[in-house]
Amino acid sequence: MSVIKLSEKNFDEVINNDKVLVDFYADWCGPCKMQSPIVDNIADEHPEIKVGKLNIDDEMDIAEKYGIVSIPTLLVFKNGQPVGKFVGLTRKEEILGAIE
Repeated sequence: MSVIKLSEKNFDEVINNDKVLVDFYADWCGPCKMQSPIVDNIADEHPEIKVGKLNIDDEMDIAEKYGIVSIPTLLVFKNGQPVGKFVGLTRKEEILGAIE
């Protein structure tokens, strides 16, 4: 499954699934560019996980709602509730361990 570009219009719908990973990023962020291929790989290899990316510069209200102060930040959601958080560059195995 491909990565979903998240916005105010589809955010709530996407996070209300069983296994969701959201990458909070910005285009100008170097570590975000390093995290991005890892997130893309998870989306490609694990179709059972809904994977979305949210540009904090475009969607500041959502980033603020979830207390995003550093990027990249990855949030794991289950049925609309955040259940895991990673700040900074994170290995694929750590991310998958939090989702399973």
